[in-house]
Order: sequence, then structure tokens, then C-alpha cells
Amino acid sequence: MSCFSGDSNFCPECGTVLPLPGMQDTVTCPLCAFRISIRLFAGQEIKSTVVFNPIEQSLMLEEEEDSELKGPVTDRRCSRCNKEGMVYHTRQMRSADEGQTVFFTCIHCRYQEKEDS
Repeated sequence: MSCFSGDSNFCPECGTVLPLPGMQDTVTCPLCAFRISIRLFAGQEIKSTVVFNPIEQSLMLEEEEDSELKGPVTDRRCSRCNKEGMVYHTRQMRSADEGQTVFFTCIHCRYQEKEDS
């Protein structure tokens, strides 16, 4: 007995999104291998749209992000202005079995440093 009901774009057994019908007589769920006859899809039309943000709006967001430093502040001393206080964030830049890279930005002069931990 089916656990899910409703939209024919989803598997009635596990709820996974079904692939589009192809040349076979059935559509097979990629997760649980449940098979549905393509006759159930007869007459259905699938439409999709893509809406792009206006370029002006994207440029305004980039300017706003650059204007203010965000993130936790540490008492690390800046190597350029020698004042204490740097904002930091981490990223996994190298392979997963190696440490993260820590990026520091001075809150006074905006000098940037990085440290591989």
C-alpha cells in the first residue's frame, strides 16, 4: 500500500521526485525502484521558468556586503597597523583530511591575513 498520495511527480511509495518519462513503458523511482506506468503521465505538461534578478539589485547587494565587516571578533593583533581586533571566518580550502583555512580582516585598517590551521 502506498504511503504517499497526490502529485504524480513524486513516488507514491517513498516520496522521491520521479524522473521524467523516457522511452521505457514505466518510470522507475531512483530510490526505491517502484515502477509506474507511463500511461499515468499521458496529457501532463511540465513547465518551468527562470527569473533573473535585475543587475542593479545584484550590484547593490555586493556593495552592502563589502561596507560592513561581519563575524566574530578575536583579539588577534593586525600585522600592518599593530592594533588589536580582527574579524575572522573559516573555509575548507584544502582536502577534507586537512585543517580549515582561517581568514582574518582587521577592523581598523581592513588588512586581510590567512592562516592554515
